[in-house]
Amino acid sequence: MDALKIALELIVVLGCIVMGTRSSGVALGLWGGAGVAVLVFVFREDVGSPPVDALLIILSVVLASSMMQAAGGIDWMVTIAANLISKRPKQITLIAPLVSFLFAVGAGTSNILYPLLPVIYDASYRNGVRPSRPLSLSVVATGVALACSPVSAAMAAMVTLTDVAPYNFELIDIIKITLPAAIVGIVLSSLVVNRLGKDIDEDQEIQARIASGELLAPSAASASGPGAVELKSTTQGRNAAVIFLLGVAAIVVFGLFKGIRPESADGSPMGMTPIIEMMMFVVGTLILLVCRPDVAEIPGSTVFKAGMVSAIALFGLAWLTDTFISAHQELITSTVGDWVDAWPWIFALGVFLVCVLTTSQSTATRTIVPIGLAAGLAPGLLTGMWAGAFAGIYLLPTNGSQIAAANFDESGSTKLGTKLVDHSFFVPTIVLAVTTIAAGMAFGVLLG
Repeated sequence: MDALKIALELIVVLGCIVMGTRSSGVALGLWGGAGVAVLVFVFREDVGSPPVDALLIILSVVLASSMMQAAGGIDWMVTIAANLISKRPKQITLIAPLVSFLFAVGAGTSNILYPLLPVIYDASYRNGVRPSRPLSLSVVATGVALACSPVSAAMAAMVTLTDVAPYNFELIDIIKITLPAAIVGIVLSSLVVNRLGKDIDEDQEIQARIASGELLAPSAASASGPGAVELKSTTQGRNAAVIFLLGVAAIVVFGLFKGIRPESADGSPMGMTPIIEMMMFVVGTLILLVCRPDVAEIPGSTVFKAGMVSAIALFGLAWLTDTFISAHQELITSTVGDWVDAWPWIFALGVFLVCVLTTSQSTATRTIVPIGLAAGLAPGLLTGMWAGAFAGIYLLPTNGSQIAAANFDESGSTKLGTKLVDHSFFVPTIVLAVTTIAAGMAFGVLLG
């Protein structure tokens, strides 16, 4: 009977994830919360703990990020990134993903990529580089960037799981593994991606469009076509971005040097969760005072909307998985623990698959990381695999940035495919996931 009960509860958990994924967005949170009700009222399990700390971090970060966006800070960051990409056009398959990655790390969101897409297309096509190469890898690179950002929703979820006894694995411990692993993964992946597809002068489809006059030749092309974005850089935006990035730097400093943190009631250094929240509120307040953005625009901004959707999805699904895991902690530890001991990559596969299903790194974190920790996986090794598995959100061609990249590519080289696995992002996703996971496992063992 116990086995049947566990099987039925697992069906409920997986069913809620699948149903939420079919509707996406806030539906993930709604189905998660409904699943909690089923486990509690039907199966009589004790209610789990909702991810309150992670939600509070996300809310504070989203507020500060939205203030920066309203002040023009993201536009300013995009102009800087565009200049960096345009300086080395021949190496754009490496430069564009690295720049996109670093700016996503600083901003804590993949949304910064959207206005960069026409710049990447223009710089690559005009210089004879097949646009699908830098575009596809740049999109996938912003996915793993959120495992390296002190201010991403995924990092908020991770910190609240590992920065507690007995793990005491703090923000800086995570970043020192994920950041170098992701960079190694991007560099290695660029070598592979740079060989995907035919060169422009050998692609018959592109050459036929050029010959018919439907597409300009590379030497005459520009980013003024459909969907091009006019980049704006203002003093107000620069100041907002600088304030935000200084706040991110302050969080990293507090993570590095425990001695400068305020003391808790027991005399130990304060944990990073409240420090991240306080720093983001200070950042938002300084942007309000110095840059004076229109506060009425905040609820309608893309960063605010995306952040709220992530918070709702995390709330429901994380609450559901915590309720299920808490009810069967001993079973998970004894069975899954044996699997993870024998094949650690099973954990990475779990995170990867949940990323594929939910397209949410924070949801995958709260769903699978507790299982890995309960199974006895070392925090350092777990962290290294966790970062690379984030590429999984791009395995299927359903993400907004994938669709945008295909639309911005006027040459037609970036394709969404028709069979789920024949799109331009499939191989970059697999390659970046494998290389980053492998590098992450190495760094996790050495530095964890």
